[in-house]
Amino acid sequence: MWRTDVAAWCHWGRGESVHGVFRAELRLHAPADGGRRVPVPGRGVLRPLWHLGGRTPAGDPDLLVARVWVESAPELPPGSTGSVRLSPLSPMLWRHLRPGMTITMHEGRPAVATATVIEASHPG
Repeated sequence: MWRTDVAAWCHWGRGESVHGVFRAELRLHAPADGGRRVPVPGRGVLRPLWHLGGRTPAGDPDLLVARVWVESAPELPPGSTGSVRLSPLSPMLWRHLRPGMTITMHEGRPAVATATVIEASHPG
């Protein structure tokens, strides 16, 4: 029997084996504080912008795209906290991340979540 969730996880795992593993503890801001009003879907569908600390030449936050996979749950409700895996569009720009670093998730202004890196491993 072919299951789309298994296929999606296998595809995700292949990306991690090629580009590295980025895991974080994601804390979604409450809707009253400008956070999301709907849950974060759990299977790599959401592709928000992330601020890793860099700045553009104009001094604005340099935002990078990464898909989100919620671990051990089908979704992450607004205002909650959970472990996630991140799949960056440009993994080379994420190689400076180390456990304990804090990054922010954006879907506009203000930021909708903060995440503390719990694992950052790179192949090779």
